[in-house]
Amino acid sequence: MKQNITFDKIVVELSRVIVGATFAFSGFVKAVDPLGFTYKIQDYLITLNLTELFSLALPAAIFMVVAEFALGIFLLLGIYRKVTTHLLGLFMAFFTPLTLWIALTNPVEDCGCFGDALIISNWQTFYKNIILLAGTIFLIIKWRKISPLFSSKTAALTAILVVLYGVLFSLHNTYRLPIMDFRPYKIGANIPAQMFVDPDKADIFETVFIYSKDGVEKEFTETDYPWNDSTWTFINMESRLVKEGEKPAIEDFAIESLYQDEAGVWNIGGDITDLVLSDTTHTFLMVSYSLEKMNLRNLDRFIEIANYADDNGYPFYCLTASSSNVVGEWEAQHNTGLQFCHADERALKTMIRANPGLMLIKEGTVINKWDDSKVPSSDNLFDRDTKSGKDTEILISLILFFVPLLIIKVTDRKK
Repeated sequence: MKQNITFDKIVVELSRVIVGATFAFSGFVKAVDPLGFTYKIQDYLITLNLTELFSLALPAAIFMVVAEFALGIFLLLGIYRKVTTHLLGLFMAFFTPLTLWIALTNPVEDCGCFGDALIISNWQTFYKNIILLAGTIFLIIKWRKISPLFSSKTAALTAILVVLYGVLFSLHNTYRLPIMDFRPYKIGANIPAQMFVDPDKADIFETVFIYSKDGVEKEFTETDYPWNDSTWTFINMESRLVKEGEKPAIEDFAIESLYQDEAGVWNIGGDITDLVLSDTTHTFLMVSYSLEKMNLRNLDRFIEIANYADDNGYPFYCLTASSSNVVGEWEAQHNTGLQFCHADERALKTMIRANPGLMLIKEGTVINKWDDSKVPSSDNLFDRDTKSGKDTEILISLILFFVPLLIIKVTDRKK
């Protein structure tokens, strides 16, 4: 009997750590970038033809990441054990079949369960959920054997602290740039390098030739197709994926210039991607995936930087996914004098989680980036203390979480 109790206890604690840590980590990394998770939810809504629910995507994203994070921490701390394990069971009962559907139908390439911090395939996500489901079911059965780290007297205060932290942390990363950047456009990243993949490690394709003879179609390869046999009739040529290889971190980055003709109509010009990424001077990229939805509160800061760049010979581009007609209407209304360019909406949303935001690059390397509320004056544009500032921000956020928990724990022990 004692041996069975010991075995149960080991499995309970192991399940508790695996399930709790996975939920806490998943919730935390998505709370770092709630807008990224919002865009992922919108991808699913597009697949399901539910675009009218777009306005609910952000509140849903924040609710889900806070719930995930809080339940994971609750389990690790052993508070509200019965309620926590049953809520985790509801989570897994919903998401396990959902991820099976995603794996089978592949509506999006990445489910987004760990944000941009850890990309796993849809089938890997499903297998991960099978393991979590098994652990959660065991914890539901054996919830009484979960050792609480906080007494029932301090459980409520601890729970409030965890939930409050999750909400405030998510909101901070929604209305400011995320304190951690897991995307290929983070500070210090070289964009051209992120667009390249070793040809030996890339996807391998083969060319298939389809010929017909006597009403029967047959496929041939490049080595045996009957190019000199007149009895065969060429039907079609296809390129098929033989072996999936590595994908570049950035696949959709392209910049097209916009210009206004003599009639005042805005048109798309040529591709200037290489020009922008190879420029040896500092280059400013004002990013606004939608001019119609742009926050105009700090527009004057961008115009100030654009004027500074023009006076000092630095290129300044405003990148947007809005149509040329919208660009013309918007510029006629605001008269900014900006040099507009067109780019893919998804790429712009990935570059910076702000509308508008500002990126400073040089020879394709990201030097700095700011949301509209943090755009500095021209005197401080080239300060390099952003990384240390982010490190300080991360340290403060960790202190705000762990120190109150430690204080509660110490107080709990004294009682």
